Amino acid sequence: MSNTPHTLAEEFPGQEDAIHKLKVSSAHFAKLLQEYDEVNDQVHLAETNVKPMDQFTEENLRKRRLQIKDAIAAALAAG
Repeated sequence: MSNTPHTLAEEFPGQEDAIHKLKVSSAHFAKLLQEYDEVNDQVHLAETNVKPMDQFTEENLRKRRLQIKDAIAAALAAG
């Protein structure tokens, strides 16, 4: 398990199988997952001051992470 908070497994507990099925059947969904992980990693690096950034940039990354999470949730709900 990762030390990075807000992983997809934490955000969507019990939905690992559904995520995997959508990932292999939808290139768009797979790209969403990849983008979520990348943005989440950037937020984590900012929060831990490993890679400090200005507050505006960090806030925009958090908003983007939420947008991606919402898109993932919608795809899972549409199933």
